[in-house]
This record gives sequence, structure tokens and C-alpha cells, in this order.
Amino acid sequence: MALRAAAAGFGELFTPKLVTILREGYTLADLKADAVAGLTVAIVALPLSMAIAIASGVTPDRGLYTAIVGGFVVSLLGGSRFQVGGPAGAFIVLVAATVEQQGLDGLILATLLSGMLLLAVGLLRLGTFVKFVPYPVTVGFTGGIALIIFASQLKELLGLTLDKEPGPLVPKLAALAAAAPSVNGAAVLVTALAVGAILLIRRVRPHWPAFIIAVGLASLAVWGFGIPVETIGTRFGGIPQILPAPHLPHLSGQTVLAALPAALSFALLGSIESLLSAVVADSMTGRRHRSNCELVALGVANIASALFGGFCATGLIARTATNVRAGARSPVAGMLHAVFLLLFMLAAAPLASYIPLSALAAVLAIVAWNMVEKHGFATLLRASRGDAVVLLATFLLTIFRGLTEGILVGFGIGALLFLHRMAQAIEIDAARPLIEEDEPDIRDGERRSPYDAALASNPDIIVYRISGAFFFGAAATVSAVLDRLAENPKAYVIDFSAVPFIDSTAATTIGGFVRKARRAEAGIFIAGAKPSVRRVLLTHGVRPPAARFRSTVADAVAAAQMRSASAARALLTAST
Repeated sequence: MALRAAAAGFGELFTPKLVTILREGYTLADLKADAVAGLTVAIVALPLSMAIAIASGVTPDRGLYTAIVGGFVVSLLGGSRFQVGGPAGAFIVLVAATVEQQGLDGLILATLLSGMLLLAVGLLRLGTFVKFVPYPVTVGFTGGIALIIFASQLKELLGLTLDKEPGPLVPKLAALAAAAPSVNGAAVLVTALAVGAILLIRRVRPHWPAFIIAVGLASLAVWGFGIPVETIGTRFGGIPQILPAPHLPHLSGQTVLAALPAALSFALLGSIESLLSAVVADSMTGRRHRSNCELVALGVANIASALFGGFCATGLIARTATNVRAGARSPVAGMLHAVFLLLFMLAAAPLASYIPLSALAAVLAIVAWNMVEKHGFATLLRASRGDAVVLLATFLLTIFRGLTEGILVGFGIGALLFLHRMAQAIEIDAARPLIEEDEPDIRDGERRSPYDAALASNPDIIVYRISGAFFFGAAATVSAVLDRLAENPKAYVIDFSAVPFIDSTAATTIGGFVRKARRAEAGIFIAGAKPSVRRVLLTHGVRPPAARFRSTVADAVAAAQMRSASAARALLTAST
């Protein structure tokens, strides 16, 4: 019976939201709403997918393959009702570096491996741990990525002539500065037209698809007036009108090992980006996503994207928010967004040849600006010294060392700061607890329990209260206080009622104190320990007869008094 219930729970945990929607009932009105939302998102995704692919160092069709295949699978199998998947601007830095080092085949293999990693992470139910990434880390690496994306678009924005553009930021900026005399006025004009159109439309008609309109106007201007700028057609020869047949990349032990670091980076960033996007959708709709199901879907999506020649896909915050605002009701909207993109590619691929690269660069420049959480960045710098350190460490390492290092180091610093704060929060002091059902006496402004008088007249009993999470970071503090207690008491009462958690280091500390007290023939009474805390203490040898557990401090004090009285009678009998 228990096995059947566990299997049912496991199945529900990984049931796609699409299945849930169909069980609830899916109507024609729902389909119409999803179709409108899917078309709206597809119009936004079309220029972005090509722009991200070009900025990543691959041809624009690879971005469309990723959006179509990866986006369809994310919505089909995902754990969110509104998630939209596809290529993300956050991956530009990682993808470009992978292409430069390992070529297109290496990128596709890394995407395939990242899909397998994400699939495993989801099935092992590790998705819930992604939420522990601190907010300063997400703001820091997002800001760093945005700066790198903007810098990577300067060449196209200005129409610079540059034989080879370095990947790292500082050499890139130096190379761009050296190429400044080659600025193409026509490219600058097209850039200004695209940026101006985007900003004007967002101000005057915020619900219109600004990106596609701006790119369309720039393409018309280049075609109609013969403006001499590079286009998708002049650089890439256009885009194909059909998806390629699925095929596996070349696999060998050497290629897998070479692609594995990039795959780990793709999986790490993809899981963070996708689950953050799902959380945003939840906050906008009041729904709740299934994080592990989402990661399983993301893993399958990346495997499928790689098979069709695409690169890494993830859940996309901006496009998911657009999907929600456009009235989406189910994952069908995300699936239709992929279908509409496929139809656009089949029907309008020849027109893509006229799209100027400077217009796509303008789109990405706006995206990079919007990626930066400017208010959050400023707030964190003022909030506390610790948050500022985490933020700046992540931001600077992302820019100058790499995204993975930035995230890992930022997370590590954030975790250490948290442990330090938790260790400082623990308190151990002389307890003056009250029995809740009794009325306290008021003496000299202090609240005293009914047995305070007994304790005051019995110096052989010491009561101490520990408050806060008792773990390895606080163990030394507690141990130092316990060692400073009176040297010859007959009994110790340690109040654990305010301890929500204890780890093995802390339990070992208490165990050492118990052994020390036993050698001094003193009794130990532990009061108010929660069942989980008691289990850890028992596991580490804190057990009768050396230490006895009581449910309340009052019971522990009474037991200590009985023990003290019994010892006194025994001593009196022995002396007589």
C-alpha cells in the first residue's frame, strides 16, 4: 500500500501540466486564447531567436531550430502552465565561448549532454535546491551577462570592420576601440532607426510587438533605399525553409570529455533561468509549478534541440511574462508559439535575407538593458555589506572570469555569510522560563517562574537555555559558554525548546559536555527537545543514564531537585 502511494506521488510529481489541464477540461475558448497568446509570443521570439544565435557565433537558423523544437518540448512536458522555452540571451557568452573552442559540433554535443544532466537532476528531485541561489547572485550574474551582451553587439551596432573579435571583455573593448575609425554611418543610421522605433512603440503603443515592427521597418528601409549594410542574406545566405533531419553529433570519449564543462555550465544556468521564469509566472497568475517536472522537460528539450541542430534552450522570463499578459491559459500557448515560428520559417524564410544585422543588434542591446535589474542592484549595494560583497563578486567574476565561476563563488560567499549570521544568532544564557499555565510574579521588572526561588536556594542546579539553530558554526560558542559554568554543580538542566535544528557537530559538543559532567558525577537533564533534535542527540550518544530527557523545563528541574535531594540523603547516611 505504501509502495503504491509512493508510486502515485512520484507520478503526480512528474505529470506535465498539459495533462493536468486536459484532465480539468480544455475548451474551444481556451484554444482561442492560447492561439492568440502563442502568436503574440512567436512574433516577439522570431527576431530574438535569430539575434541570439548570431550573437552566439552560429547562424540564425540555429536559433529558430532551438525555439521551435526546444520551445515545443518545454511546453509539452513542463511543470508550468505558462512557461515559454527557447534560446536565451543569458547563454550568449557560454555558447560563443563553446563555439570558439570546440566548433558547432562541440556546441551541439554540449547541449545534448546538458539535457541528460538536467534530466537526471529532475528525476533525482534536486530542482528544489535551485531556489537556494541567493538573490544577490542572480542580480550579479544577470548584470554581468547584460554588460557582456551589449559589448558583443557594438561591432554590429556601429558596423565596425574587425577581422577577429576577442571573447574576453577587456581585449574585446581594446579591439573595438582600435577599429573605431571603420565606423559605418549607414549601420549607425539603421541602428538608430531600430532603437528609435522600439522606444517609440513601447511608449505610444506598449502592447504592439515592438521588436518585429522595428526589424521590419529597418529591413524595408535597407531594401527600399539600398542602404549598404550587412544583412542575414549577405553574411549567411539566408535561412532554410525546413527543419533538418534529426541526427546525433559525433560521440567519442575525447569529445564528450571536452564538451562536459560547457554542458555543466549550460545545465546550471538553464536550471536557474528556467525555474526563475516559472516562479515569475506563478507570481503573475497565482499558480504553482512543479520544479522537478520542469527540469525533466528542460532536459528532454535540450536533447531534442541538439538532435535537430539547435543549441541550449531554457525557460524565458520575458517571453513567459508576455505569454501570461497575452491571455494564455495552458501550455498549449507555448506549443503553438513553436508551431507559429515553424510556419514563419516555412513561409517567410526568403524575406529574412533582408534583415540588417545592425537592427538585430539593436534588439539585443535593448534586451541587455532590460536584463539589468537596476533597482535591485542599487538596493543591494545599500542593503548590507555582505549582500554588496556577494553582488559585486558575482558581477565582476562573471565579466572578467566567466559565468560559472561567478555563480559558484557568489553562491559560496553568500552561503558563508549566511552561516556566519546564523552562528551569531544563537544564544545561550541563564534561563528564567515560565510555566505557561501559572501566573508569573513580577520582581524588579523581571518575569520569574514559580521555581526560581528553589533554584536560587539550590546552587547545585544550573539551568541554561539555548536559542536558535545549533549547528557547526555555533558549536564553538556554545561549548565555550558551557565550559565556563560553575565547577561543582550536582545537576545541569539544558533547555532545548527553542532549538529548531541540530547537526552532528553540535550533538558531539553536547556529548562531550555530558561525558565531562558524568566524570564530575553531575546529572544532565535535557528539556523540551523536539523529536528530530532528540534523535540526533541519541544517535551521538547523548542518552540515559548519562543524560535524561524531559518534556518541559519544570519537569527537568523537578527531576534535578529529586536527584540532588537523593544525593544529599545518601551523603548524610554515609556520614552517619
